[in-house]
Amino acid sequence: METLVKNGLVYQAGKLTKMDILIVDGKIKALGTDLPSTAQTRIIDVQDKLVSPGLVDVHVHYRDPGFTYKETIESGSKAAAHGGYTTVCAMPNLDPVPDTPAQMQVMVKRNQEDGVVHVKQFSAITKGLKSEELVDYAGMKAAGAFAFSNDGVGVQTAGTMYQAMKAAKELNMAIVAHVEDNSLLFGGVMNAGKRAKELGLPGILGISESSQIARDLLLAKETGVHYHVCHVSTKESVELIRIAKAHGINVTCEVSPHHLLLCEDDIPGNDPYYKMNPPLRSSVDHQALIKGLLDGTIDMIATDHAPHSIDEKTGDMRHAAFGITGSETAFSLLYTKFVRTGIFKLEQLLDWMSINPAEKFNMSKAGMIMPGKPADLAIFDLGLEEEIKEENYLSKGVNTPFTGQHVYGVTYMTLVDGKIVYQKEEK
Repeated sequence: METLVKNGLVYQAGKLTKMDILIVDGKIKALGTDLPSTAQTRIIDVQDKLVSPGLVDVHVHYRDPGFTYKETIESGSKAAAHGGYTTVCAMPNLDPVPDTPAQMQVMVKRNQEDGVVHVKQFSAITKGLKSEELVDYAGMKAAGAFAFSNDGVGVQTAGTMYQAMKAAKELNMAIVAHVEDNSLLFGGVMNAGKRAKELGLPGILGISESSQIARDLLLAKETGVHYHVCHVSTKESVELIRIAKAHGINVTCEVSPHHLLLCEDDIPGNDPYYKMNPPLRSSVDHQALIKGLLDGTIDMIATDHAPHSIDEKTGDMRHAAFGITGSETAFSLLYTKFVRTGIFKLEQLLDWMSINPAEKFNMSKAGMIMPGKPADLAIFDLGLEEEIKEENYLSKGVNTPFTGQHVYGVTYMTLVDGKIVYQKEEK
């Protein structure tokens, strides 16, 4: 099968260039202008739309198996394709937890069979996501694990994390950490700040995150492991990582779209759609995250796509589930809020959402448009304005406060291995 993507504004080799892309048998064959085609070539004329390497999300929750009323591999990956993602990395807080090689093999097979995009699978760091017994690290890698994470809970014991880091380092694998000291949570449901006091809700201290990062950074220095911090949210966390990088510690980190777009001041009331972990922090923290991206302390943007049922996100924040969806809205929201206003350059946003995550996690087949690479492409209509509507979500989860907002940078088409896996309906 031969496809020619014509007249695109292509992000390639760090530049935006008007060019065509020839795809043969799922791989990029050639780049340029006036590329040859035949009567059998499928022509996709994108008419000056942005053609990006497929977006890469190193942090999603697909709830399958165990919680398929929230999401499935199929629905989650379709949502990813809707957002322009072609590679995603699924967290292990499932039932059963993928904490044995046999379970990992099952997950890898199911991800390949049910996912419409490339779905990589995290192994748990410890059995059952508890801070006690390590999984079989060599066995999990051999079974196809992408990296190791207990996302959803922090590893509470320093000795356990140290042993995990040593085991991962021996295999040249990453430890991807949800950083949270449970002893500092005190039943909080939102940031411990002025808005929590106004709403009369229990707060989550920022130090519950930053204190565990400080511990882990010293352990990472000792072991030399690639240590990746999930969803940083406080100015102290950013500063700790900035200092660690300056000292040569092998640390990377991500920030989520919602922490870039919102702070605690934006929470309108006791609304579970604004309940997420880590919570929306102060305006000072919010600005520190933006600065951290711009100065290179924060390496990438990852959605932490966390779908829940409507019942789980209704009522009082004290009793609702933590989490927000993000796969379908991330690029358009960030493009609208930051690129169109001149805060970020388009090239920076694409680096943070595609190039950098692929590079930092050694994904040799993702994050670039080059001959010989898989034809994983995201095509965005930067000039089209559209309202985010619940009826258009492909995820089972609708738990996001961004529904109703007007955005630019709408996904026009997503290709995985040269196959169209999402195409915007013409109206």
